[in-house]
Amino acid sequence: MSTALLRMDSVTKVFVTDEVETHALAGIHLQINKGEYVAISGPSGCGKSTLLSILGLLDAPTGGTYQLNGTPVQSLNLAERARIRNREIGFIFQAFNLIGDLTVYENIELPLTYRGLSAAERKKRVQHSLERVGMLHRMKHYPPQLSGGQQQRIAVARALAGDPAVLLADEPTGNLDSQNGEQVMTLLSDLHRAGATICMVTHDPRYARHADRTVRLFDGRIVAEDTTSHPPPAR
Repeated sequence: MSTALLRMDSVTKVFVTDEVETHALAGIHLQINKGEYVAISGPSGCGKSTLLSILGLLDAPTGGTYQLNGTPVQSLNLAERARIRNREIGFIFQAFNLIGDLTVYENIELPLTYRGLSAAERKKRVQHSLERVGMLHRMKHYPPQLSGGQQQRIAVARALAGDPAVLLADEPTGNLDSQNGEQVMTLLSDLHRAGATICMVTHDPRYARHADRTVRLFDGRIVAEDTTSHPPPAR
């Protein structure tokens, strides 16, 4: 039986500036089950990033309800949202968002320090996450010493180190060439096969095909959902 990990019902988002209302999301009904890989696609300005920001507790809906792992989150205060975000959600951003004057190891360790974990536990998690993305040998390097593809792998490792319930990826290939983009997509597919729940925003249909299901947005509404058939793994 499928387990709903993320569930939105009638979610809306309205931005008000200078007495102008912009309806970014309208009546969103969305369920992502544990172990699923979902792509959110659509043209620029359709609400993809707004939807991902609400899913990741970086923003709050104007209306409707949102449950993460069975917990209604729209009414939580900022401290509670930050705590859940740190423990339940792993973010992968288009621009990597690595700190240039920290080593790879320190970049991955930093979010773990807010949990009060021991140095030994942090080390174990950092090294394991780097092993999973094939970047353990770059542990002492700094982000500017790495290629774009390598930096995105480090960003994935940072998201994994917290053992989150879900990985949220916002255009994870947007700053990469096609070869590095495909390598990152292969990495995400491998993580999904290992049990990770992934929700990815992308405008590129080539990358959306890696997901089990594609949710298509247009003008802040879900207009279609497609299921992708993947060939069985080679024996």
